[in-house]
Amino acid sequence: MAKVELKQPIVEEISAGIKDAQSVVLVDYRGLTVEQDTELRKNLREAGVVYKVYKNTMMNFAFKGTDYEGLTPYLNGPSAMAYSTTDATAPARVLAEFAKKADKLEIKAGVVEGTVYDAKGMSAIASIPSREVLISRLLGSMQSPITNFARVMNQLAEKGGASACKSAAPAEEAAAEAPAEAATAAAEE
Repeated sequence: MAKVELKQPIVEEISAGIKDAQSVVLVDYRGLTVEQDTELRKNLREAGVVYKVYKNTMMNFAFKGTDYEGLTPYLNGPSAMAYSTTDATAPARVLAEFAKKADKLEIKAGVVEGTVYDAKGMSAIASIPSREVLISRLLGSMQSPITNFARVMNQLAEKGGASACKSAAPAEEAAAEAPAEAATAAAEE
C-alpha cells in the first residue's frame, strides 16, 4: 500500500473535524507528563473540545484551502490541535488555564471564527468568558434595573400608603372646615 493511501484517511479526518469548527488552536505539548496530558485531555473533553496530536504535514494538507491555512507557518515542532464546534473560546480558555499549571504547554496560534491569532492574541481570546456566562451576565444586567425599579415602587407604595392615610385625614378635616367657614362668612354679610 502506498504512503499516500495511508495518509489520506488522516487528512480526511482532520478536514472533517475542522470543517464545522468555530476555532482551532495549535499547541506545543513537549515536556508534559503523562498525568498532565491525561488531565488536559479530560478538561478539554469536559468543555466539548476535541484534542488530537497529528503530524504537521497532515495538518498542513488538511488546512490548505480553508480558513485555517493561516496556521501553516506555526506548524513546526511537535503540534497538537484542539478545536470546538460549539464554543469559539473554549479551546483557548481551557488550554490557557491549564498552561498556568503546566508551564511546558505552549499555545502557538489559533483561528477563531476565521481570524488567525498568534499566541498573544490567543491569550486575549482565552480571557473571554464562555457564551453561557456572557448570556447570563447580559440577562442579569437586563433584569437588574427592572428588579430595582420594582423594589423602589414597592417601597414607595409602602411609604405612600401610610403617608396617604395620614395626609388624607387633615385634608378631609380642612375640606369639612372650609364649607363651615364659608357658611359663617355668608351669614355675617
